Amino acid sequence: MARNAADGTQSPDPDLHNVDLTAASIAAGGSPRLLGYLAEPDGEGPFPAVLMIHEAFGLDDITVRHAERMAAAGYLTLAVDLFSDGGTRRCLVSTMRSLSAGQGRAFTDLATARQWLLDSGRTTGKIGVIGFCMGGGFALLLANDGFDAAAVNYGRLPKDPETALAGACPIVANYGAKDRSLRGTPARLTSVLEGLGVEHDVKEFETAGHSFLNDAEPGPRALRPLFRVMGVGPDPKSAPEAWRRIEDHFARHLKN
Repeated sequence: MARNAADGTQSPDPDLHNVDLTAASIAAGGSPRLLGYLAEPDGEGPFPAVLMIHEAFGLDDITVRHAERMAAAGYLTLAVDLFSDGGTRRCLVSTMRSLSAGQGRAFTDLATARQWLLDSGRTTGKIGVIGFCMGGGFALLLANDGFDAAAVNYGRLPKDPETALAGACPIVANYGAKDRSLRGTPARLTSVLEGLGVEHDVKEFETAGHSFLNDAEPGPRALRPLFRVMGVGPDPKSAPEAWRRIEDHFARHLKN
């Protein structure tokens, strides 16, 4: 059941959106429609905050469960839907172009979502960013943009990582050794962060592939057999440790 939005309105079940950031987005020059899912910890707060960025398949029930997991750990978590203005088919290409360029509407939308969290009056002022797949690439690029901690999960490196990651906040990163699309990325990321003197903890899990933190198979049903062959999907053996690493990292930098 979707939780209540911050303004007390009820999000219809099974709607994946319970907050509307459209007014703030338009004011910032972002998308003409911007929605998200807010997962709230128990208690009155204030809480440390987390901005969550979804996979290339969009904000789905898997993303919502990820957000609720972070809320259960004590974080006011906003999963912003970068495909709000038209859905995955209409928005994926432009969002990926924005990721590749390191600028564009997607970054405006993410900045809007971050400011919405900080302006909610319910945070401690500490905020982290977490991303998965495409969202992991965005999380890397946002790590030097005023966040206190970043969690990157199977995210692609930016074109010029030495420049993009200079001055980044502490980063924890999880990758799968069976992820053929990102071979060599963990080692390369480690080398870059070491060279820049950025605090980091990068791990590659031997039995995992892409999207291994998911608790269900991702993407359209018709593509799932292909994804299984490609090693894309849940890895119950590796996921618990990866989640612990994320929660420990955020606790160290957002709670203490």
